[in-house]
Amino acid sequence: MPPATPSGSHQMRFTTLDRAQRVRFRRAVTLMLMTFVLPGSAQLVSGNRRVGRIAMRTWIALVVVAVVALASSYVWHGVAFWAGTNTTLLQVLRLGLMALAIGWAYLFIDAWRLGQPLTLQRQHRLAIVGVNGFLCFSVAGALLFGAHVVGVQRDFMISMFGNGAAVDASHGRYNVLLMGGDSGAGRWGLRPDSMTVASIDAETGKAVLISLPRNMQNFPFVEGSVMAKQFPDGFDVEGMYLNGLSTWALDHADLFKGSKSPGVDATVMGVEGITGLDINYWAMVNLEGFKDLVDAVGGVELNVRQPIPVGLPFEKTFHYIDPGKRTLNGHDTLWFARAREGSDDYSRMARQKCVMSAMLQQVSPQVALRNFEQIAGASSAMVSTDIPRGEVDRFVELALKAKSQKIATLSLVPPMINTAHPDIALVQEKVAAAIARAEGQKPTPDTAEAAPAEEAPAADAPTEDTASAPATTPAAPVTPSQAPAVTGGSVGSLAQGYAANQSEDLGAVC
Repeated sequence: MPPATPSGSHQMRFTTLDRAQRVRFRRAVTLMLMTFVLPGSAQLVSGNRRVGRIAMRTWIALVVVAVVALASSYVWHGVAFWAGTNTTLLQVLRLGLMALAIGWAYLFIDAWRLGQPLTLQRQHRLAIVGVNGFLCFSVAGALLFGAHVVGVQRDFMISMFGNGAAVDASHGRYNVLLMGGDSGAGRWGLRPDSMTVASIDAETGKAVLISLPRNMQNFPFVEGSVMAKQFPDGFDVEGMYLNGLSTWALDHADLFKGSKSPGVDATVMGVEGITGLDINYWAMVNLEGFKDLVDAVGGVELNVRQPIPVGLPFEKTFHYIDPGKRTLNGHDTLWFARAREGSDDYSRMARQKCVMSAMLQQVSPQVALRNFEQIAGASSAMVSTDIPRGEVDRFVELALKAKSQKIATLSLVPPMINTAHPDIALVQEKVAAAIARAEGQKPTPDTAEAAPAEEAPAADAPTEDTASAPATTPAAPVTPSQAPAVTGGSVGSLAQGYAANQSEDLGAVC
């Protein structure tokens, strides 16, 4: 065979170099992908094996911890709730994610170096830089974002919940007083607009919402309390109502030595005296801030039974919420809960309970995770509470259990209860019976009847319906089929009672 021509020799050398370039390029890409899939493996193959062993052992340990944590959380949800509310663990996790992001980024850069980019052709070098940058910034960015979310959760826990001591359940139930207060400089929550005791079974999460009218008068306080010593015959101050306890206490703060919230303490004393329940914790909701929470979860769907006014007639944005199934934003949801036109205080209470039920049922864990940062920010500005951080995981678990169960309601309002001169024995009997039914017990026969006394006008919100409607009809739970009439957007009427105020299944009557 004749010897190869010079041109043929040059072509062979070019082909050999080209193949070598492709091999080096594939090797460089492989090292980066190895770092992405198994951090440290690139160093074990081509670099500093000590660094590779440390990285791989760390990664394997983290994977084992993650698998164990996920398996434990799947078997026992309390593990996840505890981990998500423990501020020390959250800080460790946050710092760990930041360290992992830095370490992984270093391994990507080292893998790029091991790929010998300077020996590659220009187009291959550019491709390697692009691949390495994409992987490095994607992984490190995801880990740093995770650290940010963990930091938001930790800040949320610290800002909202204190370090107080946990309180044991009372007779197997946690009783939490939920208060809604108007926002405003110097007066946030001073006069609660709504008061509801959420009585929650400590095992099953079965909840009973017990609402108290803000215009209740002449009620006793729990024995031995500061307020009971001041008013041994009950709260009979002329022109003062249950929602005025907070203002009275702040005007006499010297009586509540060492208390950080004398207004709330006085209100709790009154609620305990009225219901006969031991209040374990309280939470004050800024009703204006409530709008942000509803917006953060993407709105809430409500059954609007009558046109509900939004805003005041002289405002440019004034409009009505049309009847039907409506998904409302935060602004309209707040007006749905608080609108007064054509309503009395007790129909408003019924609408407020429907909003509570809708929020509980519709805010899923998926929605909470997807909008976590907005929800955390809105909640921090919306809620003040004495629930300690160590108890948050317990209440999260109970809330998830409550989602799958019917919510029972009881409102201490006319015609069952005369708010001007309440029969406290009857009130406490009704409360005990509602809780007994929720626990599956058969309550004792109800022998007491509502007192047909004349009703006093409601504080702050007198309406013709409230002032003039009779309060003589015996109390009875109401269902839509029994009371098809709708008043103020709620099924029922003042004379008959409102379905959402007296129901074994709040969702069914809303």
